[in-house]
Amino acid sequence: MAVYTEVAFAEAAALLHTLDLGNLTELRGIQGGIENTNYFVTSERDGATLEHVLTVFERLGFEQLPFYLHLMKHLARQGIPVPDPAATASGEILHTVQGKPAAVVDKLRGKSELAPGVAHCEAVGAMLARMHLAGRDFPMSQPNLRGLHWWNETVPVVLPFLNEEQASLIRTELAYQNHVAASPAYAALPCGTIHADLFRDNVMFEDGQLTGFFDFYFAGCDTFLFDIAVCLNDWCVHHRQDASDGSHDAGRAQAMLAAYQAVRPLSAAERSLLPAMLRAGALRFWISRLWDLHLPREAAMLQAHDPTHFERVLRDRAIHAFPVVLLDIPAPAATPQPVTA
Repeated sequence: MAVYTEVAFAEAAALLHTLDLGNLTELRGIQGGIENTNYFVTSERDGATLEHVLTVFERLGFEQLPFYLHLMKHLARQGIPVPDPAATASGEILHTVQGKPAAVVDKLRGKSELAPGVAHCEAVGAMLARMHLAGRDFPMSQPNLRGLHWWNETVPVVLPFLNEEQASLIRTELAYQNHVAASPAYAALPCGTIHADLFRDNVMFEDGQLTGFFDFYFAGCDTFLFDIAVCLNDWCVHHRQDASDGSHDAGRAQAMLAAYQAVRPLSAAERSLLPAMLRAGALRFWISRLWDLHLPREAAMLQAHDPTHFERVLRDRAIHAFPVVLLDIPAPAATPQPVTA
């Protein structure tokens, strides 16, 4: 991630000692992303080399972070491969670095698969469904902070940076999403804790096997369908070396949905509103990328993402409102298991 807060070697070393993670040997800033300060930390303990990630949170406060960190702890205990926050002897998993909230989590094995095939999409779909089910009994609750309320607040802020055609599109889509959110069908959607940002660079693979989901700091309580749509919009589009037109890759989309459904079948309401949520997922990331590009913060390493990619994705989803490949999925063979927030 981008480095906004420069962490001194001695301060990081002291934190590792309080977590019984040994002696710090390397502290290296992570480039990429835009939300938090992240470092790879390597330490030695009892002759063994340990690798973790130190995150200093730049926007989230001490009152919000327990939700994310305890969610990761909960999922790890349920067998979902996610980074497990390191705790002090008294059980504290939220720490302080230079007056800011911080956490140290174990580093996942492998690397991100940026050119996924069908098998990668199947693995993500199945694990996403497992994660949704594993979060059913998570006792804490927090709304999706980048949900509809945030879209309504942020669109007026980014509008001055858009041309007339773009402004018309973003206003029209926002009105449509407010209409969908007020509908009975939307109220019937199963909800729970979701990742909300499960892009290709937030999943690890090693030797073709999925080794973990990470970066849960956009997680919240929302519809499972929105989480699915976010994944489909990133994992299952046609990617080209120069740019993507935003259109779906039919084979990968079908594979991801089928693998998800094999674990947690979609309800009738979810099948009906999938096209609308694909548009919602595209709108959310178009808005956030516009905001990050035009209203950036200073950072030692910063790479803003191109907002026009998700503008193209949104245009494709709006034009192709009912992609056959996404709706032609098997109906549940039995009544789906109830899922509550």
